[in-house]
Amino acid sequence: MKNNNLTYEKSGVNIKAADNFVKFVSSLSKKRGNSKNFENIGGFGSITNIPTNVKNPQLVASTDGVGTKIEIANELNNFGTIGIDLVAMCVNDLIVQGAKPLIFLDYISINKVELKKLKQIIKGIVKGCKISGCKLVGGETAEMPGTYSKGKFDIAGFSVGIVDKKNILNKSKIKIGDLVLGVPSSGVHSNGYSLIRYILKKNKIKIKKNKFLKRELIKPTKIYVKEILSLIEKRLINGCANITGGGLKDNLKRILPTNVSANIDLGKIKTNGIFKWIHSQGVSNAEMLKTFNCGIGFCIIIKSKNSKKIKKHFPRNFQPYVIGKIVDGKKNIVLNGKIKW
Repeated sequence: MKNNNLTYEKSGVNIKAADNFVKFVSSLSKKRGNSKNFENIGGFGSITNIPTNVKNPQLVASTDGVGTKIEIANELNNFGTIGIDLVAMCVNDLIVQGAKPLIFLDYISINKVELKKLKQIIKGIVKGCKISGCKLVGGETAEMPGTYSKGKFDIAGFSVGIVDKKNILNKSKIKIGDLVLGVPSSGVHSNGYSLIRYILKKNKIKIKKNKFLKRELIKPTKIYVKEILSLIEKRLINGCANITGGGLKDNLKRILPTNVSANIDLGKIKTNGIFKWIHSQGVSNAEMLKTFNCGIGFCIIIKSKNSKKIKKHFPRNFQPYVIGKIVDGKKNIVLNGKIKW
């Protein structure tokens, strides 16, 4: 007869370590300034009040991850910013519809619970929630030995926002003659990292030894919630687009009505140093524009008369500027000129 000495821990799952992580997350809610950003951490489900000041509330949901930027974090052993990325990738999509982020949940799957790593990730998520003004209401950490190799993990985020039906940003608001403004990105954000990692591997570049790449490739995605919601509140924008995978062309096209097009002057784009470096490694103009934000992390479409009112809503290093115009056409994005790399 076999001994009954098999345990879950022997299979590679440490419930005690996972419990300690949950306790750590719960302890964050008790710190000064955090109480409003947490609800029901550790429960089976999270209950959240729907704001009573919204007359005809509509819920907007979004989910996303940070892709292979995780591998950069692993290589640098720096996990303090990808939690911010995770929140940003979700909430920046919500505000495109005019929704205010309300709640956020995270999912972390990992080969083995490593408290130091997980604490860094969750602190970033908490910071992202604070910046975007939403509540971290719950999450899940799954220890999955055999599914992920040593040190490997993945994260996903889920967010819900709320908007009054009359304030939803829809395609019908965009008109011929409107201006297209580009809002600067903080860098690569969280798209195109598989191509970046291919370049690093192909050219045998160690980012730990390169101060520029070490700084730029781990920069968190800019969260645009505060600025965009303030513009929506004052009815200063007719539409907006989060510039993620697919670049300017694909993401702007998603928000255009069928009877208009957008002419974009690429020569006006003020690109970041990191994109100049990527382009210098042999990536074509077309591939750059299709894969990366190239310095424009968000676009807003406004009436030309509102252009002077927009800038005061943004910090100095994220000042929006005109990059194009809405014209008559059949839902097309026309890219003119070339980016000055």
